[in-house]
Amino acid sequence: MSTTYLIKGARVLGGDPADILVRDGVIAGIGPDLAADGAEVVEAGGLVALPGLVDLHTHLREPGREDAETVGSGTRAAAMGGYTAVHAMANTDPVADTAGVVEQVWRLGREAGYCDVQPVGAVTVGLKGERLAEIGAMADSAAAVRVFSDDGHCVSDAVVMRRALEYVKAFDGVVAQHAQEPRLTEGAQMNEGEMSAALGMRGWPAVAEEAIIARDVLLAQHVGSRLHVCHVSTAGSVEIIRWAKSKGCRVTAEVTPHHLLLNDGLAESYDPIYKVNPPLRTADDVTALRHALADGTIDIVATDHAPHPVEAKETEWAVAAMGMIGLETALSVVQEAMVETGLLDWAGVADRMSTAPARIGRLSGQGRPLEAGAPANITLYDPSPRRAVDPAAMASKSRNTPYAGMELPGRVVATFLRGRPTVLEGKLQ
Repeated sequence: MSTTYLIKGARVLGGDPADILVRDGVIAGIGPDLAADGAEVVEAGGLVALPGLVDLHTHLREPGREDAETVGSGTRAAAMGGYTAVHAMANTDPVADTAGVVEQVWRLGREAGYCDVQPVGAVTVGLKGERLAEIGAMADSAAAVRVFSDDGHCVSDAVVMRRALEYVKAFDGVVAQHAQEPRLTEGAQMNEGEMSAALGMRGWPAVAEEAIIARDVLLAQHVGSRLHVCHVSTAGSVEIIRWAKSKGCRVTAEVTPHHLLLNDGLAESYDPIYKVNPPLRTADDVTALRHALADGTIDIVATDHAPHPVEAKETEWAVAAMGMIGLETALSVVQEAMVETGLLDWAGVADRMSTAPARIGRLSGQGRPLEAGAPANITLYDPSPRRAVDPAAMASKSRNTPYAGMELPGRVVATFLRGRPTVLEGKLQ
């Protein structure tokens, strides 16, 4: 396979057309009318060049739930979506709460080769919220874990959360909190509001998220440690995070593509494809989230890619699993919700979907600007076509996308991982 590629006429971060010369895994040069003997030419006229996308919140399910996803299938989906690195959440079976399990996931990612897989370690043993997991051992392992989360469960005990924040401070780690007060959400099925009342479903109040975020930013400030808030979903949460940042708290936050585009009105169909944790919120919440991502209050977009087998979603709402897949549609959704509305330009997209998540996750080789000498982690994206989303065409092992049949803009044409194409002309390599 060629080690030299000449990408012709790409619009770097949506700017003027330029050529990108890739040699031996790094960007050798960017400029007009470049040439290189023996290079494989990739025609990129009209395509936007972005640094390879980085996802801070992906569920790859392996080990234990290979019926829904594997590291191999999940990273293929990631590459198709333009990602060169993903953080694999800890709620596997067994839970990634030991050095042995995180190293297993890390090695599976290296073997698959479609993108870098950085394991997320559990905060507590078995995600039970009672005793701290082997945080230090996971940090010192070959996987060099820096992000810790019980995602899917909230670290609801304030003492345990404080101890976790204190522990990770020693090696510049971060605790990523799933903000959900469990007693306020027992049996909850969807966002609490007019729609839940009309449908007769038990509501999931916004305050259940906001109360945990308020507590945790105060704990993080007290300890002087880094806190990351997973899948922010309410306008109230945005205001708390904005306040915390104004006070100098070391807090970052993410929003999912589906919370940027979809709202709780979709539950009227009773289709469990729209059942997710946290739930889809109101149209006003969606607006607040978009503006918070635009102004930097919310730092990044993270997919919360949550694959499930067919039987877990094609059932009645009350017993259906929560979650949606999102790796292969994330960039299109962000274009629809943020770029087409004028809230972000392509440089902003690169920051929210590559540079900032790599910085939060402490991935030194990812999220780098597209410039000479940087690792050639590159996504080539065509923003012009609009297409109906076809679940059957996806690389993910699961099909629980909320966008099936929906027309979305753009498509990933190529993804380069350290100079090697994992996707070229829209096809896996």
